[in-house]
Amino acid sequence: MYKNFVLIFPVDGYFARVEKLEFENVDRGQRSGMPRITATVSVASARTHQMLNKVPEVTLYFWIIKILCTTVGESLADYINETLGFGLTNTTLLFAVMLIGVLVAQFRLRRYVPGVYWLAVVLISVVGTLLTDQLTDGQGVPLWISTTVFAVLLAVVFAVWYARERTLSIHSIVTRSRESFYWLTVLVTFALGTAVGDWTVELTGWGPGTSVLLPAGLLAAAVVAWRFGAGPVLMFWIAYILTRPLGANIGDYLGSSHDDGGLGLGTLGTSALFLGTIIAVVIYLATTRKDRTELIYDID
Repeated sequence: MYKNFVLIFPVDGYFARVEKLEFENVDRGQRSGMPRITATVSVASARTHQMLNKVPEVTLYFWIIKILCTTVGESLADYINETLGFGLTNTTLLFAVMLIGVLVAQFRLRRYVPGVYWLAVVLISVVGTLLTDQLTDGQGVPLWISTTVFAVLLAVVFAVWYARERTLSIHSIVTRSRESFYWLTVLVTFALGTAVGDWTVELTGWGPGTSVLLPAGLLAAAVVAWRFGAGPVLMFWIAYILTRPLGANIGDYLGSSHDDGGLGLGTLGTSALFLGTIIAVVIYLATTRKDRTELIYDID
């Protein structure tokens, strides 16, 4: 029996590439009784035109931090914009500049670095939230229009991404082009998730606690669909969108006053609590490397 595949992993500054792995049955008379395994390996310098996947493995830690980031995006934006009185436009510009700086650092890296990656997600969650707030609060655009616009924009980004790269999988973010599409998609999903979440609350009139149930239920349905064979890429992006209103509604529940049906932590307390949790989890992942993929692809 022969099994051919490519497996690439870093070894002491070099890339070891297992290109062919052969299993041959041996005679029962031999002592081991085990198949003979032959591997063809090539080694390349880490300085060649190759890069590690720039996105973490999709594990439970991934979704925990993602939800925490969306909560921070809601609460931190509200705190700086409303509590500190910084203003919607100034808050948007501040976080946009910070996001650009972090994305520049992210794009210069050749592998996934937890601290930089998740800092970019936190900032992009804030910017995505503020983009929707700019349309709704700043320009008076109805939420159903914002939802429609961002949904169409997301469909266009997906269409162009797939037409160019023939994949929407986050397990192949190994080129500058794919990484650009990835971060643009993430930004639009945060804006869309904000619009959908706010529109749902507007339509239903639900309080902070009750509003958590709908996105949580839809997210659970997406997980069940995935378990029963639904496309993993499609289910991933649906879940990615749904975690935005889920995290935002959790933030509203924690930060809202008791009179409004919340826990009364305030936007500052909620932001501090979740930022501290994010930092703790990211440090843990950076130390253990539990969410790091080691696949490498040529990008010539």
